[in-house]
Amino acid sequence: MKFLRFIPFILLFTAATSCKKDKPVIAQHVKKVEKDTVLRIKPLDVKLNKVPQSYINSKKASIDNFYNHIWPKNNLSGGFLVAKNGEVLYETYGGLANRSTKEEINSHTPLHLASVSKVLTAAVVLKLIDFKKLELDQKVNTLFPEFPYEDITIKMLLNHRSGLPNYAYFCDDSKIWDRSMLHNQDILDLMAKHKFDLYFKPDKKFGYCNTNYAMLALVIEKVTKMNYRDAMKKIIFDPLEMNDTYVFNYEEDKETASRSYKGNNVLYGFDFLDDVYGDKNIYSTPRDLLKFDMATYSHDFLNPELVKQVFKGYSYESKGVKNYGLGIRLREWKTGEKLFYHNGWWHGNTSSYVTLKKDTVTIIALSNKFSYKPYKVSKLAPLFGVYPMKDADEDLFD
Repeated sequence: MKFLRFIPFILLFTAATSCKKDKPVIAQHVKKVEKDTVLRIKPLDVKLNKVPQSYINSKKASIDNFYNHIWPKNNLSGGFLVAKNGEVLYETYGGLANRSTKEEINSHTPLHLASVSKVLTAAVVLKLIDFKKLELDQKVNTLFPEFPYEDITIKMLLNHRSGLPNYAYFCDDSKIWDRSMLHNQDILDLMAKHKFDLYFKPDKKFGYCNTNYAMLALVIEKVTKMNYRDAMKKIIFDPLEMNDTYVFNYEEDKETASRSYKGNNVLYGFDFLDDVYGDKNIYSTPRDLLKFDMATYSHDFLNPELVKQVFKGYSYESKGVKNYGLGIRLREWKTGEKLFYHNGWWHGNTSSYVTLKKDTVTIIALSNKFSYKPYKVSKLAPLFGVYPMKDADEDLFD
């Protein structure tokens, strides 16, 4: 298809994997040393300097102290990674992907991203806009005539200003859904049939809602004429060599995917919402998310003018510094500093993706054992720049 223009990225990562001289020095956590290494990842058209060993050494001890403060018993059940300019400064993994089989979590273990999946869904939608296959202000009912809400646009789905009701709530009503496995098309069909009331008038205010991104997955399918899983793989995962990343398929992956656990190690079972994608259900690793983050610095990834709209705040979630862009959360301070991030929570999985654009720093924490601790990793931001984190509380929800 014409819009799959990723040759520059394929060449970039092919060249990177064949070059032995460009390997970074990886700050390996003292409690766990990875046997393999990560190649230095950099965008095609942005020059990022190699990080000096002195810089790595100066940050390593501080990050290690932070890790030991957040996980004092070294009980991270997942992965934690910090990188500068695409070079890994600090990385550690621990815990079990499956307690019944004793499968250990390592750098190649895909974990459920929960709502961090929204960042990747948004990226594909934005690429389709960049390819002129879709418009940001296009009304959703131009793609789906049965969609009963005339004024809702693609942009409103991306920035959570649509007012759509949460599918998890209306599908929990036995008169509406029988709790059999739910799919994205079912959500659209139910809205078309029942014409549920909106929570508020479209574009009036912010209302975080998973239905927005379940609909965006259908938008991707409609425009690409591919299943969402295939579209994500062809447009994002394969070109960026995110080889450990995939979209969960309940029938095919339920036996092999990493599982999630409550804080007391009790297994979370699957339920009827576990085959809906777009808002969740992408499994990935910290290293693969780093590859994605580096791609976002490249003008070949998205048009710079479109990027400006992505990282612009549209809706203050509450009085203070928290805002929301197009598939990304923001903290905006009066002094001008901005921090971009997204958190996630699904069953026992919690996740946090933090990208400090001004300082080209990436901070990622993924866990498959329920804990609020991954949300705290944004507190590392002041180690790399001027970020008054004391003025913002951690987000306890996705």
